[in-house]
Amino acid sequence: MRTHDFAVIGGGIAGASVAYELQARGSTILLERERLPGQHTTGRSAAFLVESYGNRTVQRLTRASRLFFEEPPPGFASRPIVEPRPMLWIARSDQRQRLAEKTKLAVETGAELHEVDADEARAMCPVVREDYAVSGVVEPNARSIDVAGLLDGFLRGFRARGGEIVTRAEVTGLERIGEAWEIACRGDRTHAGVVVNAAGAWAEVVGGLAGARPIGLQPLRRTVITFDPPPDCDIRRWPCLIDADEDFYLKPEGVQLLASPCDEIPSPPCDPTPDDLGVALAAQRIQRATTLEIRPIRRHWAGLRSFVPDRGPVIGMDPERAGFFWLAGQGGFGIMTSSGAARAAASLIVDAVLPSDLEASGLRPEHLAPRARS
Repeated sequence: MRTHDFAVIGGGIAGASVAYELQARGSTILLERERLPGQHTTGRSAAFLVESYGNRTVQRLTRASRLFFEEPPPGFASRPIVEPRPMLWIARSDQRQRLAEKTKLAVETGAELHEVDADEARAMCPVVREDYAVSGVVEPNARSIDVAGLLDGFLRGFRARGGEIVTRAEVTGLERIGEAWEIACRGDRTHAGVVVNAAGAWAEVVGGLAGARPIGLQPLRRTVITFDPPPDCDIRRWPCLIDADEDFYLKPEGVQLLASPCDEIPSPPCDPTPDDLGVALAAQRIQRATTLEIRPIRRHWAGLRSFVPDRGPVIGMDPERAGFFWLAGQGGFGIMTSSGAARAAASLIVDAVLPSDLEASGLRPEHLAPRARS
């Protein structure tokens, strides 16, 4: 029988990052149902550090993560975690007001954004069609994130601190016994004072095992494709291009271009596969907004992004199940908020308060807590 202070369920970026933080505060075990951590959503993400994305809570957590990504602890990573990649939001004439509203929200919470006209937008990304974009907004300090490097850094750091990782360890039972949880998985039993539910698309399933009420989590399938740029076209300095309504995004990915139609198809928690409609939609939306011709498609895949109804993260102790902590609902922002969210979770678990920098940003525990988010 293993006994730990904390047990984290789920080895994606949420679980790996909070396990890394918790191991500095007590004995922690990380339980992952698959053969390798990060096999599902984390391993399929094209992640950015974008302070203008999401609601105020998301933007504050993103900002709180920036310093860690840009200046990770010694030995955390062998190469930079982030690289400069400006974000260029473009708007058709019917989208200008919505883009202005998004810009206002982001600026109010501290994001640096600059308005550009259509010519300036095309100077940054020359394939934008003249009859599509009439204006744009640039976030010059956006970054591309090395997802594999970040996940590996958290896992390696967790092990270096003495943490234990168990793979092929699907949790099949959770029972509160006295002041601890008994966790059944892979024929073994583990005891922990606190269970952290970082199971991604399976978080509601894990919550059900603990007898917790549902939080309204819905996994949504998203499609991604890659394809070749035009011959003799230098894409290295292109920004990440995104539509004002998030109907698509496009970014350089090595020597190829990566794109998504930003589709959100309700799905059960599973290992998703892309369908022909999602792939076709990606090509259609990119070709509508740009002069690019997408053929052939080199790769395509799908991942799940899980949201609760208000699209904010769920980070807090369950109000009815003592010692059961939610770290879920990270949707499309889990990687870029991972450091801030993990620090918030660890501090709430151990000290019942948020870290001082997050408090200073205006974030409060009630903004994050299950069924009590603003």
